[in-house]
Amino acid sequence: MLIIPAIDIKDGKCVRLTRGEFDKKKIYLDNPCDMAIIWRKQNAKMIHVVDLDAALTGKPVNFEKIKEIVTTLDIPVQVGGGIRSFETVAQYLEIGVSRVVIGSAAVTNPELVEELLKRYSSSQIVVGIDVQNGVPRIKGWTESSGMKDYELALEMKKRGVKRIIYTDISCDGMMQGVGFDSTKRFAMKAGMKVTASGGVTNSEDLKKLRKLEQYGVDSVIIGKALYETNFPCQKLWYNYEKGMDIDSNFSSALKKECCS
Repeated sequence: MLIIPAIDIKDGKCVRLTRGEFDKKKIYLDNPCDMAIIWRKQNAKMIHVVDLDAALTGKPVNFEKIKEIVTTLDIPVQVGGGIRSFETVAQYLEIGVSRVVIGSAAVTNPELVEELLKRYSSSQIVVGIDVQNGVPRIKGWTESSGMKDYELALEMKKRGVKRIIYTDISCDGMMQGVGFDSTKRFAMKAGMKVTASGGVTNSEDLKKLRKLEQYGVDSVIIGKALYETNFPCQKLWYNYEKGMDIDSNFSSALKKECCS
């Protein structure tokens, strides 16, 4: 299972939100690229970047910041947040973005997804479904889609989508545990490759998610738990990728190695 650290960008800075609420943000670094370099040094194999400003405006507000990350790192970068046009997708892929995540547009303009998959591969175009009580939220999580999460997934599957990034909004940024049941239910009904997101707090959450690999959950995005150094990144990634048991009771000294 691939562990992917998340970098959320708001007003040009690296931040984390709680349940996607923009008035509950915490700034970690002024330059998101510096954060990306830290995660790469900690052996990250992929980075997940979200333009939070674009999620609200529908325009790539932090494009230059994202470009800096892509051109600096030697690992794949997937980008989401307000990507609602063919032109924006092309713009990101042209600078070297590995995967583009379509969120709101999958609901408001599903034909766009189909058109994109005629031009690009299913490994480059993935769909993000951000869910609250089983219902996808769109436009920066400010509006309801009016449909079930698995219904949206199956519609995308018909149009050629192979992977869904599934976020349980109720868990996101809360540091109270992953949405295991909701993710399992969704993965079983969707029958697709799934990247889990939202609420991973410690190694116990990762152990639970590992049980969902049989349903297609092959990767997980982690945000605040890494920023708050809930576990040492290098040991975590090494052990998890090797399928070894993960000791959740790390000493405070080990915790410091994450961002030292």
